[in-house]
Order: sequence, then structure tokens, then C-alpha cells
Amino acid sequence: MDPPRASSLSLVCPACVTALREPPWPRCPRCHFPRGTGRGPDVACLECGTWRTPLTGARAAVVLEPPADALVHALMYGGWKGVAGPMGQRMARACALPGRVVVPVPTTAVRAKRRGYNQAALLAAQYAGALGMHLVDALVRVRDGPSQISLPPDQRKRNVEGAFDVRPGARREIEGREVALVDDVLTTGATAGAAALALERAGAVGVIVVTFARALPGRTRIA
Repeated sequence: MDPPRASSLSLVCPACVTALREPPWPRCPRCHFPRGTGRGPDVACLECGTWRTPLTGARAAVVLEPPADALVHALMYGGWKGVAGPMGQRMARACALPGRVVVPVPTTAVRAKRRGYNQAALLAAQYAGALGMHLVDALVRVRDGPSQISLPPDQRKRNVEGAFDVRPGARREIEGREVALVDDVLTTGATAGAAALALERAGAVGVIVVTFARALPGRTRIA
């Protein structure tokens, strides 16, 4: 029997909330990837060293490991829209970036139709609402491709090249503004980099991607 599609915060039990773990310190000052013991601030981060310049940083609320992976899976594939509430609020507590415009990463038309929603948009609404930030549905996906999950890291950047553009009516709302780009999971940064490039071309002056979870080597990834 399939679980009910509830919208209550009670979808996430207190034990699971307690088990969610933030990325450990020390972290890269740009992307907040855990640097490991003994790695000083002058050591280049291998995770974000090749990111596009418009993507100026990254923040994540938790590490992608149980039970965070189950929450992401429930939102992406289970139709559990209600978990976006506690997930987005956790992002707001851990990754507050006041003064920025909040922009969700758009999904493909096929996935939006299948799910009935864009999970990044749900998280962005919760994140922006909790912090009193301005939410702008600025990006549109102009080219579909296979899911990033199914691709090795060296193909992810090519898969999203030129995939995003800014809606004409949204340009005036992001021009000259810093942007908090919201998505569910950060893995290689390829999707966020392509989206940040589109935002920069429309006049944004700096983009930091904010996600619920960060995938780390050897940790769980959503299949």
C-alpha cells in the first residue's frame, strides 16, 4: 500500500530530524565542502575549483546520508510534497543568506508533468518564506536531457550546457541583485553552474546555490 500524500510536518519524525547531520567542519570557504583534517584555507578545493565563475559559492543544510536521502527520495519520487516544509525550513536555519533574491532551479517539462510539481520550487518557497526573502521564478529550462543522476561526473557539465534561460519578465527582478539559487541536492555543481551562467547573463551579480543536501564521496546518492 502506498503511503498517503500528506502535507503535515509530522511526515518527518523527531528522531529523523535529530539524525540529520550538517556537513562537518572545516569547510571550503567558497563551497562549504568538508576539507578534512589538516587542510588549510590556502589549499585549493577540488570540488569547486573548476566551477563557473558566476557560481560564487554553495551552502547545504545536511549531508546526503540516511535519513536525508529518504527525505529527498520522498520529495523527488514519492509525491510527498509535505516534506518540502521541514526540508526548506532546515535550509533556512542552516543556510540563511539575507538580502538575496531566491530563485529555484527548474526541472524538465517531462519530470514536472510526471511529478506534478518542481521539488526545487517547493523548497525555494519554504526557504524564502522562512527568511522573508523575495522569491522569483526566474529560470526556465530550454533544453531537456537525461537525468544528471544517471550520468558520470565528466558528462554532467555537457548535459546541462545551455539548458537554462531567464524569463524575459523576470530580468528586471534579478538585474543587479545577488541570487540564492535553490535546489534539492548538490553533487558536482554542474547544474548550478549552468543556471548561474544564465542568471549572470541576465544581470545577476553573484549566485550562491543553496540545497537541502550535499553529496559527499562514499555517502548515499539518490538513485
